[in-house]
Amino acid sequence: MGDTESCSSRPADFVQSRSRNRRQRVEVYNEVICRLRDSNHEESKLPGFEDELWAHFHRLPTRYAMDVNAERAEDVLMHKRLLQSAHNPVTRPAIEVRLVQVRYITDGNFGDSVHSHSTGKLELKCSDHPSNQSILPPPAFGSLPELDLVCEARNKDMSMIASPVYSRLMHEITISTSDKPKLLSQLTSLLSEIGLNIIEAHAFSTIDGYSLDVFVVDNWAHEETKRLRNVLLKEIQKFEKNARLKSNAIYPVAVQEEKEINLMSNHVNIPADKMDVWEIDPSLLKYEEKVASGSYGDLYKGTFCSQDVAIKVLRVEHLNDKLRKEFAQEIFIMRKVRHKNVVQFIGACTRPPTLCIVTEFMCGGSMFDLLHKQKQTFDLPSLVRLAIDVSKGMNYLHQNNIVHRDLKSANLLLDENGVVKVADFGVARVQDQSGVMTAETGTYRWMAPEVIEHKPYDHKVDVFSFSIVLWELLTGKLPYEHLTPLQAAVGVVQQCTRPSIPSDTHPRLVELLERCWQQDPLLRPEFSEVLQLLQNLAKTVTKERRENMQGAMKSMRRGRH
Repeated sequence: MGDTESCSSRPADFVQSRSRNRRQRVEVYNEVICRLRDSNHEESKLPGFEDELWAHFHRLPTRYAMDVNAERAEDVLMHKRLLQSAHNPVTRPAIEVRLVQVRYITDGNFGDSVHSHSTGKLELKCSDHPSNQSILPPPAFGSLPELDLVCEARNKDMSMIASPVYSRLMHEITISTSDKPKLLSQLTSLLSEIGLNIIEAHAFSTIDGYSLDVFVVDNWAHEETKRLRNVLLKEIQKFEKNARLKSNAIYPVAVQEEKEINLMSNHVNIPADKMDVWEIDPSLLKYEEKVASGSYGDLYKGTFCSQDVAIKVLRVEHLNDKLRKEFAQEIFIMRKVRHKNVVQFIGACTRPPTLCIVTEFMCGGSMFDLLHKQKQTFDLPSLVRLAIDVSKGMNYLHQNNIVHRDLKSANLLLDENGVVKVADFGVARVQDQSGVMTAETGTYRWMAPEVIEHKPYDHKVDVFSFSIVLWELLTGKLPYEHLTPLQAAVGVVQQCTRPSIPSDTHPRLVELLERCWQQDPLLRPEFSEVLQLLQNLAKTVTKERRENMQGAMKSMRRGRH
């Protein structure tokens, strides 16, 4: 994802009501990227790394970004690696144990500070070791802001410090495994049983059913770090084995008897994948409110393992071969895609009577509702940012040979940070080697002419639909609002009808719209080019705004004289 804006946090001016702490995840993500680039870290050079790192932050609660020490970017990579290892039953639980250097302020009583005030915050930066001694890393979490001032003052004048700063070596234990009820209490009990004192603990549950638990402990010999890890691994594996014998929150595909899941239909099979985990126990889904209702199912806001999720439920009474096939196809596609601009798949229930698909909950709602119900308008920079999000998601899908086939504003959702994500893969398809399809699918107002005419088509149908979405963002209007959907479709095919572009539209945006909705799909650009054009436009708009502001300032100065 080399096209990500370099070392800059994403503005969220179009989601003004969102609080600072919700944006912090994006800011910390950007800071980690910057630090890894500055240090020339090898992993940061790998293709798709930035997308993977974003997925890491997004699957964890917002407070992870608020608590983690962004200055220790390597620790974030360690957490990412452990969570990835936890996905595989062979490498689960994933455990990292290391010595860390803990700093804290006390009133002079060393023992009381460590043992009596176990809830005290840990310092991450200040060091009083001589420069010729090797300094161990600080803990990944925990911070005492006033210690920065103490350290600064200490460097200037020791007499200014009323409370001394102490340093002590402790062990930091990071554990990632399948999340389950009472896991945290089991882990804390285990640590106590083997004689460890817990100084600080941080527990996080991911949206796809895994845990990341971090403990800072003392009372273990510093030179026996490896032995501590081995003891923990052995003991955790014991209670995990017992838990598996009872019940699991989600069922690994690898333990299913069949090599393929025949999903209630002879039409589509969902191939098993030993590394894949997605079948959800329906008893662990809690339904809170119905968000939308359609002909064949309902969409609910709910929770799974205490995480907010969207639950798309298929009504069993309406089941037919076509619906079964689309249901299976959506699962097949969604479980394979991971991108920060594609709605994240969490799991599915494929065993009747409960048939549903569970994804992350997008609290910002759909772009359609934002435009046509809330009557939200966007200035040009915000519009371009939104369009870039969509282009990134669609470019990723096309690079993976996935054609959405129903791209429209209702299928573009916004998260808590105002990031746009592509959603709803019910009619999406993996493009075969011939590269053409013929079935009519999608929604008329956004549909490409070749689809309406039942002609062979390829991934360029999504580029056409994107142009209509871009026009919606520009005008805030419904495409062809004075025509019925069928009239609009006939006009698109027979008269090459297109929505009217406002006269004050930026020339580069006009050019992009006209290229994307060309009647001949061969003349439409690929999303990789669309993305590049939009990013260039974003830079141009920023430059033009800056020049206009400078011109206005000069005019004001002249007016004063």
